[in-house]
Amino acid sequence: MLTGPYAGVVAGTLLIARNPEPDSTLPYLLRIPLGDGIVLRARETWPRTAKVYCHRHGAPWPDDAEVLEELPLTSCVPRGAAIDIVVARARESRSQFVITRARGRDDLLAVTEDFEDATANVSLPTSRAAGIVDIAIIVDTRER
Repeated sequence: MLTGPYAGVVAGTLLIARNPEPDSTLPYLLRIPLGDGIVLRARETWPRTAKVYCHRHGAPWPDDAEVLEELPLTSCVPRGAAIDIVVARARESRSQFVITRARGRDDLLAVTEDFEDATANVSLPTSRAAGIVDIAIIVDTRER
């Protein structure tokens, strides 16, 4: 959950730089302008056709970072365990950074709206619905 300095709508600049650690399997650094800035290491610069694995850099943004792109943001909104980002450009403008827990640490996945639309009906619920007793299941018998 993002609370405190991360709460609210923020517009700023998403910075994308080359990771100064040459042996890293995550060659890019991303800086999301929430609070003092969330610095992530990422496999790709932007999620285009698939999810992009990211995790927190664990250090502040390096002063000598080789900045590859500075993307002006229309909005940067934390929503629960996710951060919705809209870049001020015509194509590939929306992304969502989803915070997950894997192998005992917080990981992040960057997902585009196209990927979310393509997989919208694939995910299954992971827990029971609270307080719902009657569930109606509607089947379209004409569908093949």
